[in-house]
Amino acid sequence: MSLNKLEFPEPYKHNHPPVCDAHALYEEQLTISQKVADGIACAVGSWEFIILQAFIFGTWISLNAANWFYHWDPYPFVLMNLVLSLEASFAASIILISQSQEDRRDKIEAREHCVVNEKTEVEVRVILDHLAAQDIALSTIYNMLQELQIKANPKH
Repeated sequence: MSLNKLEFPEPYKHNHPPVCDAHALYEEQLTISQKVADGIACAVGSWEFIILQAFIFGTWISLNAANWFYHWDPYPFVLMNLVLSLEASFAASIILISQSQEDRRDKIEAREHCVVNEKTEVEVRVILDHLAAQDIALSTIYNMLQELQIKANPKH
């Protein structure tokens, strides 16, 4: 009986850089104006902003309609309409800036997911190769044991 040399692949060495946090990567690339745009978009898209705006313009209308003080904006509230139009114009532009940044962040995140998937695929391939080598080794060991058993018990 000849003892077959069992062969296994070389142990896998992790020689790739660590996985990056896509959100941290994105945050590092933001400029001050982009951070401000995100902050404004977040504030404008909140319930607090809507409640504050309803309170301010409700007060505006009440004070002008009730004639308690000087009418800086009598009915039909042309100045208030101008303020609201300007606010909507700026808010829409800032929200678009913030949305385009979100798109950029999503692309960075998708790329990082792709990198992780590529690393995982390499490691899974190595594991499968190692398992295949173990299957061959186990089969060889099993056959050797069968031969030894036959030699030990020639009557059976």
